[in-house]
Amino acid sequence: QVQFVASGGGSVQPGGSLRLSCAASGIIFRRYTMNWYRQAPGKQREFVATIRSGGGTNYSDSVKGRFTISRTNAKNTVSLQMNSLKPEDTAVYYCYAEGIRDDYWGQGTQVTVSS
Repeated sequence: QVQFVASGGGSVQPGGSLRLSCAASGIIFRRYTMNWYRQAPGKQREFVATIRSGGGTNYSDSVKGRFTISRTNAKNTVSLQMNSLKPEDTAVYYCYAEGIRDDYWGQGTQVTVSS
């Protein structure tokens, strides 16, 4: 059974930091490109960051320089370190595993940035 458990969301003031994690089970984790997406109220889900099996990363322009994606294959975990948070970062954040033949969405975790 494939499962993704996200954690680390919460409420923070502008300028603060949060670290999201997504733990996978039921897949050969190291073979998957891992991504973070987010969806703000009333908006479409959007790409945030990706990390390939070899460790290469890409970020959306809106988070570049503030967010860092990482993975620990030994623990089947992908993380997103979010610094200098802004109110516009408020959204539900989802991890997304992208494989050659299949892909999976994790459940979301809420991030709220507000003073």
